[in-house]
Amino acid sequence: MDIIHTPNATPPAGHYSQAVRANGFVFVSGQLGFLPAAEAGARPSLAVGATAQTEAALRSVKAILEAAGASMGSVVNVTVYIPDIGLWDEVNRVYERAFGDHRPARAVVPTRELHYGALVEISVVAVAAQR
Repeated sequence: MDIIHTPNATPPAGHYSQAVRANGFVFVSGQLGFLPAAEAGARPSLAVGATAQTEAALRSVKAILEAAGASMGSVVNVTVYIPDIGLWDEVNRVYERAFGDHRPARAVVPTRELHYGALVEISVVAVAAQR
């Protein structure tokens, strides 16, 4: 099992890894829509609005996958958490742009609320590159 970490994505805010590579897969922890921190060690801020938060969360997912030797095209499963199903169309437009013709399995999970008041959280599982 390999722990994956990249400075190009939001750092973990708790006792977990950005991702773990194991048994031929990369498991990316849920990513919120944080903007890059203004300075090293500073706590990042959430982007404003569901579109911007989805873009930021997917940017972190992409960076983590690349650090693990995977890509958005190797994603096999996506879980999207949103606190209001009314946000789905907005989130889905960004999701479609990010994945293009690639269509991994997906679940959308409406929740009561997300940490820090986020409007979206995205976790993925991808096939790891052969080592």
